[in-house]
Amino acid sequence: MIVMLFVIKIGGSILKEGASSDLVVDLKEVVKDHSVVLVHGGGVEVTDIASKLGKEQKFIMSPEGFRSRYTDKETIDIYTMVMAGKLNKQIVLALQAQGINAVGLSGLDSAILKAERKTKLVAVDERGRKKVVDGGYTGKITQVNTELPHLLLENGYMPIITPIALSQNYDPLNVDGDRTAAILAGALKADKLILLTDVDGLLLNGECVSKITAAEVKEILHKIGGGMSTKVHAGLEALNQGVPEVLITLGTVKQPITFALSHKVGTVITNE
Repeated sequence: MIVMLFVIKIGGSILKEGASSDLVVDLKEVVKDHSVVLVHGGGVEVTDIASKLGKEQKFIMSPEGFRSRYTDKETIDIYTMVMAGKLNKQIVLALQAQGINAVGLSGLDSAILKAERKTKLVAVDERGRKKVVDGGYTGKITQVNTELPHLLLENGYMPIITPIALSQNYDPLNVDGDRTAAILAGALKADKLILLTDVDGLLLNGECVSKITAAEVKEILHKIGGGMSTKVHAGLEALNQGVPEVLITLGTVKQPITFALSHKVGTVITNE
């Protein structure tokens, strides 16, 4: 059997069941034959804890329809604490409990993810009017250092990576989790990028599209809602970097990864 490398993006909410979750149990089977790098989200948890700390979170909408957290200095501190601390280690514990030798990292470690800090952001208000706001502590990934992830994978460990990147001035930056997974998949020359979500896959007119090409996706981008649009753009980015196949699928079913790999569920996006 050929050992493949999968980069898998999960939302923080998917692992609420911990070690007993269908996802973790399925991962245990998948890593018997293949290598996995896990990238995790956790925005809901960040918002919840920030609110408890008295820091209400603000979200902005881009002209392209992407919703993102406005990340000022106080927010990036909370974001780093919750994502790289609490959530990352909860995931590590859940995987260790199933015998998976997981190592929790962020993009800061060994400068795995370097990013350029965004100086300005264009936001759209409720009336559709554009305004320019300070970029805060958000960034766009410019460079990936694959040395540490490769070292871990070669020695049988599963890297669990939090999407926080290192700025040119050595500040932590909030970077999108789906795009992080896509860029890592390209840099690591992964065989597949798997984006786990809370819906069946890419939905068009209420129906899940089982297979679609990158060219076909580009034609219907205007019909895709904000949350899924981010994943689709990430998928296209991975394909452009040479990843052969992108899978978008529901993460809360039994054997979500195994079924997606066999194309029994979800949406498959390829270049052809």
